[in-house]
Amino acid sequence: MQADLSGFNIDTPRWDQCTFLGRVKHFFNITDPRTVLVPERELDWAKLMVEKSRMGTMPPGTQVEQLLYAKKLYDSAFHPDTGEKMNVIGRMSFQVPGGMILTGFMLQFYRTVPAVVFWQWVNQSFNALVNYTNRNAASPTSIRQMALSYFTATTTAVATAVGMNMLTKRAPPLVGRWVPFAAVAAANCVNIPMMRQQELIQGICLKDRNHNEIGHSRRAAAIGITQVVISRITMAAPGMILLPVLMERLEKFHFMKKVKVLHAPLQVMLCGCFLIFMVPVACGLFPQICELPVSFLEPELQDTIRAKYGENVPYVYFNKGL
Repeated sequence: MQADLSGFNIDTPRWDQCTFLGRVKHFFNITDPRTVLVPERELDWAKLMVEKSRMGTMPPGTQVEQLLYAKKLYDSAFHPDTGEKMNVIGRMSFQVPGGMILTGFMLQFYRTVPAVVFWQWVNQSFNALVNYTNRNAASPTSIRQMALSYFTATTTAVATAVGMNMLTKRAPPLVGRWVPFAAVAAANCVNIPMMRQQELIQGICLKDRNHNEIGHSRRAAAIGITQVVISRITMAAPGMILLPVLMERLEKFHFMKKVKVLHAPLQVMLCGCFLIFMVPVACGLFPQICELPVSFLEPELQDTIRAKYGENVPYVYFNKGL
């Protein structure tokens, strides 16, 4: 079996990351909610196996299936830039259980101002942690910047939700049910850039094909962060747009009027059904490791790269985050 592992590269994705379907399969694998329940000891074993595979020192009798499982756990729980274990709530594998609860309650409790304020605050607290956990760790973020982004995003979400609730009081009931999505979308447009503002100020770390650092680009940072914002809004959109339509119709049935206490659990469950598919689909919209032509970078950075490497580096690569 050792001979079979001689050409095995654990860092080569199992599916083609140049195709949308390949990326979706990849993220279905690493955002599997069941990995949240894996014990810490097993995660540490996975990291050890990945590191040994990279060094070519796997224990005798190691199976390919063991290495693939170890890489799945490693990718789900450890940051790709630092190799450090991520907090459980901030992992993408926690998006289904965490997101289904928060989205379900935001969609259920949208009628009163106190409920809107509370659930938007809880959701943005969750999002801030997810954004920080899945940032490009090559660009450090200060406590002050994190606090400012958290405050700004929370204020934006609450102001959007409360303001639109006021404006839609005379609108059809379905319009009011879409207010939480508008608030979430607006907050994502603020929360993610604010949380990663250091990348926009100083530039995101660029590497060549051999993973050698060759500079920092603000233009690349803007592209990566824009893609993350689009992915996050796409992740939430189907559940938060279609589910209100479904609930609006279901609540007209006599049996649903009798079990109002079950409306919130039902919405939570249905949100989970949407997110199981939408988390990997949204994460797979764009490659996590972006490829950018040198000609698209800032002119001064282009000159620096060409002066040092000539035409040997036509493309640069960076981790856009999730």
